[in-house]
Amino acid sequence: MVWVRSEYAGELAVLSTWVTALLPWNVFSGAVAGGTVLFVRFPFFQIRYAFGLPFLRAFDVSTPVSAYLLQRGTSVQPAYGLWIAGAAVYLVALAVAVYYYREEERVESWSVDPVTLLGSLLVVSAVAFLAASALFPERFFGLSLGVGGGLPGLSLPVGAVVQLLLGGVLLRAERVA
Repeated sequence: MVWVRSEYAGELAVLSTWVTALLPWNVFSGAVAGGTVLFVRFPFFQIRYAFGLPFLRAFDVSTPVSAYLLQRGTSVQPAYGLWIAGAAVYLVALAVAVYYYREEERVESWSVDPVTLLGSLLVVSAVAFLAASALFPERFFGLSLGVGGGLPGLSLPVGAVVQLLLGGVLLRAERVA
């Protein structure tokens, strides 16, 4: 079954890539030392809100690299490493999407189909984000996985699931040669 018509596949590929930049790939809420921490993670940065924790700033923004370095030696550092890998792949997808938007004829002449390329990059990045989500908390979509030594709480990989679905739709698009 084809979910997108061939003549609209390029536009959908570009739009899908741009939209997923605006969605948080992971939202995590957890209880810590009598307070609550909320992480909203986007591909290239995370926003942290801390409520009732005097030893943490109430609001903080960090990059995947700075968060990875901050977590050096902890059990959640591999999750941040997967986030960096997913963000790197997503950065390539974003660059291809911008170039595709600006130079459609050139990109359409590539030996690889740009829609398939963007779909593949979105899927690979989403899988990295989903794996990172599974390693962050003890609860993932409300289920205890017993992996990761992160904070007890609830993790919802909202944007990662949407990104995976959009990448899958792009991979299923039939293109007319």
